[in-house]
Amino acid sequence: MSNESLAGKPYLAFFGFTHCPDICPTTLFELTDLARELDEYADRLNVLFITVDPERDTQELLQGYMTSFDRRFLAVRGTQAQTDAVVAAFAAHVQKVPLESGGYTMDHTAGVYMIDAEGGFVGTLDMHEPRETRMRKLRRLTGA
Repeated sequence: MSNESLAGKPYLAFFGFTHCPDICPTTLFELTDLARELDEYADRLNVLFITVDPERDTQELLQGYMTSFDRRFLAVRGTQAQTDAVVAAFAAHVQKVPLESGGYTMDHTAGVYMIDAEGGFVGTLDMHEPRETRMRKLRRLTGA
């Protein structure tokens, strides 16, 4: 998947991982709720969940994880090199953080990137913003 394959339809890009205990599922649930409020205008928008943990997030795991959210949302997984390139292209922050238990977690940008139909950066959605602010941004992005 590339900017070219997404051209013609605005999209939201959210970086995360399936082992995330709170921010990722909360953001995806909130985006699901916002898409519900957008109603048919949500069909004009792609929502991408881009894993920053391709080591653990297999395509099968991502497919199962995404069943909890809006059916239109897409989970995207690449190789580590592809993931690093996408993170760099968005100027996002991602860092693998070792845990005392021997495992690891991922520190990552929590904002949602808003990209217009021509592939240009429009701004971000911050889930701490008032709901009406987020809806206003999404309405503007989708032409609602």
